[in-house]
Amino acid sequence: MHSVLDTFKLGPRNPGTLGVDFLSSAKSKTISSRSPIDGTLIAEAELTDDLQLETVIESARDAFKRWSALPAPKRGDIIREIAVAFRENIEPLAKLVSWENGKILAEARGEIQELIDIADFAVGLSRQLYGKEMHSERAHHRMFEQWHPLGVIGVITAFNFPVAVWGWNAMIGAVCGNAIIWKPSELTPIISLATARLAHDVMVRHNMGGVFSMVTGTGSTIGARLAADPRIPLISATGSCAMGRSVSQVVAARLGRSLLELGGNNAVLVLEDCDLEMAARSIFFGSVGTAGQRCTTTRRVLVQKNLATRLSERLVQFYKQVTIGDPREAKTLMGPLISDSAVKAYRAAISRVESEGGKIVYGGKVLEGLPSRLYVEPTIVRAHKDMPLVREETFAPIVYLIEVSGIEEAIEINNSVSQGLSSAIFTSSIRSSQQFLAQTGSDCGIANVNIGTSGAEIGGAFGGEKETGGGREAGSDSWKAYMRRQTCTLNWGTELLLAQGIKFGE
Repeated sequence: MHSVLDTFKLGPRNPGTLGVDFLSSAKSKTISSRSPIDGTLIAEAELTDDLQLETVIESARDAFKRWSALPAPKRGDIIREIAVAFRENIEPLAKLVSWENGKILAEARGEIQELIDIADFAVGLSRQLYGKEMHSERAHHRMFEQWHPLGVIGVITAFNFPVAVWGWNAMIGAVCGNAIIWKPSELTPIISLATARLAHDVMVRHNMGGVFSMVTGTGSTIGARLAADPRIPLISATGSCAMGRSVSQVVAARLGRSLLELGGNNAVLVLEDCDLEMAARSIFFGSVGTAGQRCTTTRRVLVQKNLATRLSERLVQFYKQVTIGDPREAKTLMGPLISDSAVKAYRAAISRVESEGGKIVYGGKVLEGLPSRLYVEPTIVRAHKDMPLVREETFAPIVYLIEVSGIEEAIEINNSVSQGLSSAIFTSSIRSSQQFLAQTGSDCGIANVNIGTSGAEIGGAFGGEKETGGGREAGSDSWKAYMRRQTCTLNWGTELLLAQGIKFGE
């Protein structure tokens, strides 16, 4: 079986920009991808220049015309082939995610499985791009709505899920008839290039090259150019709240559309009638998984006072079992942070704990003696609701335990932060669970009962409110974000009738 790693012959140098036939120029600059595991050079990816970007956009526009002319079920047949290519390469892709991103192999495999799942979902969706029909008030008139693809869609993704989030956008957007230009994180260009190449090769076999293309560069350069280009009607951007504000302002200035998936300061509510062991295990995965670098990471635990000490002690027991090191080894549960700046943010947060009235009960150190300086201890902090620190999102494995009197106070604190992505409650009370899910309960886009904040399935719409951006991706009817709605009225009678019974002239 051919491996995607064979395609790239990963080594000390591997330039190339995925665009039209993988355009490459001897004059182009490159970006080095170094593994956070030990700092080794994985490969070098070519930075897209202005001329290449122009060629890629025009190629995508041309591909859109051919691709959107195919019936949606035929597009679904081709997406099915892409899913097969992903399946055939699940192991090498997962290894490359772990190598370049630093997440453990189990989570890396889960990310590639998510990529496969969303491709499968898109295949089924190809026969379900439904419109509605409604009754006209005018005799012999038919009213209905239909959906058309937008054109070329720009997808900007973050390092923490270097391929799955692209998949949410690319597989759904493409089966709707759009062409996709991907600007991945400059921290993970090689796994992005490998993944996009698999999809691109399938499209080339069907004379549809240009439907999936990729450009490389920083958000302030290539990302900003994509956001400002009026030929790209939709920009889907995943990243920090600050990045989202910048993208949305540029896109709004040209009256384009933005689909934003931004930060999260996610809370788990733990009530005294809960299954404590279930809650503790969920918080453990939610706060330590991916080294705390998920947008859905559990960052705050709002626990009833008489349960706080027991929960803290159980979490400490779990945390003591965490093996930190090379994420490619089976025994490892937590790998490194992605970069020096991530470690700096971790240090900055830890340095504020005591001055703001908190107490570190476990962790709080950057680890020495490991292959790089990017390994830190997962950290538990006993905190209080008035600490400014707990209202901020630090993209690191720090969880704040905050005591609450009951569900009313817990919901109030849950909703008090500027982000609104994911939330969860652990309780055996149907009343408490329904109160949490009610309109006056959690204000987040995701609200779970007796499961944690992290690990969403692709069948539901994923996204959040407030500074999280309001976007929705993946399942449910998220496909509508990638299409334009058209309302149609057809007069099959012999009279010209006006709406609202208006008579105009004779």
